[in-house]
Amino acid sequence: MTWIVGVIAVALVGFGYGAAPDNDFSGGDSGSAQAQKLMEKHFPEEQGDRLTLAIKADKGIDDPAARQKIEKIIAELAGSPVTGPVMSPYQDRNLVTEDRRIARMTIPLSDKEVEKSEVKPLVDMVKDASGGSVTLGLGGYMAEKAETPPQGPAESVGVLAAAVILFIAFGSLVAMGLPIVTALLAIVGGLALMKVIGHLVPAPDFTLVFGAMIGLGVGIDYALFIVTRYKDGLQDGDEPESATVNAISTAGRAVLFAGTTVVIALMGLLVMGQRLMTGVAVATSVIVLVTMIAAVTLLPAFLGFIGYRINSLRLPRRASGQNQEVGARFQVRRTFAERWAGVVQRRPLVAALLAGASLLVLAVPTLSMRLSQPDASVQPRDRSSYVSYEILSEGFGPGYGAPLILAAKVDSKDADLRPVVEAVSKTEGIAYATPPRVSADGQAVTFTAFPTTGYQDEATANLVHELRDEVLPRTPGGERVLVGGPNAGTIDVAEESGARLPLMIVVVVAMSMVLLIALVRSVTIALQAAVMNLLSIGAAYGVVVAVVQWGWLGQALGFPTTMPVTTWVPMMMFPVLFGLSMDYQVFLTSRVREEYERTGDSRTAVTHGLARTAKVITAAAAIMVAVFTTSLLGPDIAVKQGGLGMAVAVLIDATVIRMVLVPAVMELCGKANWWMPGRRASKATSAAQATVGAGARA
Repeated sequence: MTWIVGVIAVALVGFGYGAAPDNDFSGGDSGSAQAQKLMEKHFPEEQGDRLTLAIKADKGIDDPAARQKIEKIIAELAGSPVTGPVMSPYQDRNLVTEDRRIARMTIPLSDKEVEKSEVKPLVDMVKDASGGSVTLGLGGYMAEKAETPPQGPAESVGVLAAAVILFIAFGSLVAMGLPIVTALLAIVGGLALMKVIGHLVPAPDFTLVFGAMIGLGVGIDYALFIVTRYKDGLQDGDEPESATVNAISTAGRAVLFAGTTVVIALMGLLVMGQRLMTGVAVATSVIVLVTMIAAVTLLPAFLGFIGYRINSLRLPRRASGQNQEVGARFQVRRTFAERWAGVVQRRPLVAALLAGASLLVLAVPTLSMRLSQPDASVQPRDRSSYVSYEILSEGFGPGYGAPLILAAKVDSKDADLRPVVEAVSKTEGIAYATPPRVSADGQAVTFTAFPTTGYQDEATANLVHELRDEVLPRTPGGERVLVGGPNAGTIDVAEESGARLPLMIVVVVAMSMVLLIALVRSVTIALQAAVMNLLSIGAAYGVVVAVVQWGWLGQALGFPTTMPVTTWVPMMMFPVLFGLSMDYQVFLTSRVREEYERTGDSRTAVTHGLARTAKVITAAAAIMVAVFTTSLLGPDIAVKQGGLGMAVAVLIDATVIRMVLVPAVMELCGKANWWMPGRRASKATSAAQATVGAGARA
């Protein structure tokens, strides 16, 4: 009851008074960040969100019927309480193409804090007016956000899939429901707490969806481990109270280690040095912590209430002779796992080479990974923002949506930046540049250059580097000019993230290895785990690149077009997946360790360990794959990329890694698996035995 009351209280505060998301990835000391600061200080009137109305009239915008429709929509947009003054294309010829078939209009939003719910009616109004010989599209960041639908049924589908898997694993509706109820309560509390903490550590809007997805997966998995141990206790003749105590002292301890590993891995995001990624790390860590605490506090309360009824509400076909049936099925599964382990152990080198080679092949596309942020050009084709992009690209070139804002601090209003503008205009890849404008205080000058290539094109990133490294330094006065704008900002963040990603990987791997060595008391096992996890995550990266960037099965999986991988996706995938993979590694190798201590034979230990953990690891991994895969049903392209990558990684981890590589490599290493400096290989300390036994029985 205390938990439920606490969740309600936190939910009321968090969802009622929580911080709004912060999607400003700018900052730091990059050229684009410096340009943004200069613009904010000396051109404050140009800051704030803007919308762009794109107009295409088959008979020209001067056709009477077309003009009537266009002027009506312009008047309605100008009359909105959330828009500022507008300039009609009928008043400025520069806003219309030479053939007068395509026009544009910039619509400033009257307040920087305009909500997307206030912009949505404007998007709908433009979409409704579009048709016939006049096509209209409303673009801009807020327009994209406003017309992006909520996540919808994705999480619900994930919960349903998890319920089916749990029912197959437990054969009881009551046992199936406990992990789901526990996880859902924890997620509500965790998300609300995350929004409260957002006042101190802001996070972007994708954190909410991503956090819910991660929380659902780990929350159900952690509860699954404890409920499994509780049911085993009842089958061994324990009373419900003692079975609960034993489940928490064994599986619960393993859950605490597992959750701590994921949190520590997520904290590796702090190494990226990016303000919002720090917010992502803190927010998702809160979700994992709450689900972990719920598993060892809330779930035991449920178990105490349920008692022997944990096996209630079975389907009729499982009601008769259920104990014998469950035992028989377990024996079949155990025999299959043992047989499979035997197959791998007979040819361990061949198995290890084939599995390793297949993972390396899957990882090959990672070498060509490009990072960027989604823009209108990669949105679904029925979105108004994409229609706007398509019209503007046709009329004003693909680079119109990727403007470069060049700015410089000057000493007086008489500063002459015309040589710089001329040099930039003549640069290959620049369509045209606007005349320079001096700020009202006379201390800064700015102009805009439009590339010939689009926002997502690699040529645009190369152009930014050419301007910074060659064109501007060689032009008189160009050394003080900064290249900024949203496109340059995206390029800078992507390159900074790519440069820091290896450091984050090293830090996460090192911290996780220290934890694993402390748990299993083996340097060899920790090294094996690190290498295998890197292989599985590298393969997942490769699949994401092949699908998203190369377009293999992209449209079938819900990606409208090829695009670079979203900047935050590989950063977020690595710590989450490395932490989860370490969890599965512990559940398997700790059971193998217990068998080794009992028998002294490495081959037998691997066979029995794999057989005893195959069921729970398979069920846990299946739940993770189901939850992550359902992200493909949602509308957010970046979240879909992350969900796809994590589903692939968990699938690979539960099959190729746990079923092939782990038994093969452990067979090859033999007694060297248990090497630890400072102790004899054949003996383990009593402390290690106790710790390993706790993890194994999970």
